[in-house]
Amino acid sequence: MTDLPHVPLPLDGHTVFFVSDGTGITAETFGHSVLTQFDLRFKQIRLPFIDNAEKAHDACQKINEAYAERGLRPIVFSTLVKADLAGIIRQAHGLHMDLIQTFVEPLEQELGIKSTHTVGRSHNTADTQAYKNRIEAINYSLAHDDGQSHKNLAIADVILVGVSRSGKTPTSLYLAMQFGIKAANYPLIPEDFERGKLPSALYAFKGKIFGLTIAPERLSEIRNERRPGSKYAALENCRYEVNEAEAMMKRESIRWLSSTAKSIEEISTTILQEMKTDLVTNW
Repeated sequence: MTDLPHVPLPLDGHTVFFVSDGTGITAETFGHSVLTQFDLRFKQIRLPFIDNAEKAHDACQKINEAYAERGLRPIVFSTLVKADLAGIIRQAHGLHMDLIQTFVEPLEQELGIKSTHTVGRSHNTADTQAYKNRIEAINYSLAHDDGQSHKNLAIADVILVGVSRSGKTPTSLYLAMQFGIKAANYPLIPEDFERGKLPSALYAFKGKIFGLTIAPERLSEIRNERRPGSKYAALENCRYEVNEAEAMMKRESIRWLSSTAKSIEEISTTILQEMKTDLVTNW
């Protein structure tokens, strides 16, 4: 069967703005979750640190310019806390998705109290234990990336295994940054396949191991971006490594999934569910 070429989605005429008095990450994360429901590509612009009227008017002008350029209302995801700044933004020609107005005001009515309306409150975590846990987890994951270290595997929450470029490193870092999960990762290499065994350091911690695999065709594409024309990236070699890795994971009764068509968020959530790790955030 001939593989169909990857065809990017068409660029839609709409521009999307993420407007925030902070970094804009919250607005962008929410906006992406909504936009992925539509098979379109959007021009996306983040406008962070809109914390005074002058900046709000500048942002309003940018939105209006996008409207004039394309003739379509931009989509505006906003997390502005101050009502006066949010009011300025709402004067722009756009479809406004105000997260504060949508969620905070109904909660005020339900809870019977007023919110603090504190700018940047969601990111004020520098002195919390959860923040410290995430920093420790990030340092741990970096130190245990790609099998660099066998030390302290006993304190790992999860150990990811899979062939090179199957998504282990970004998944490890996402687990660390978002959930404070200490994740080590090990590549499965031809020497492991010849021996028919996992790296010896891992056997004492098999209960923590989770495997990632990937379609050989996609793996070849990814490796060719890194080492074009190499044996490492050759489709035949990718097929061999993936087949051997999956066979090994089955023999060793390791839980695993394919990362081919999944986002890092989906992969991480599945791992946490499979490993029975609670998704608990300390406020």
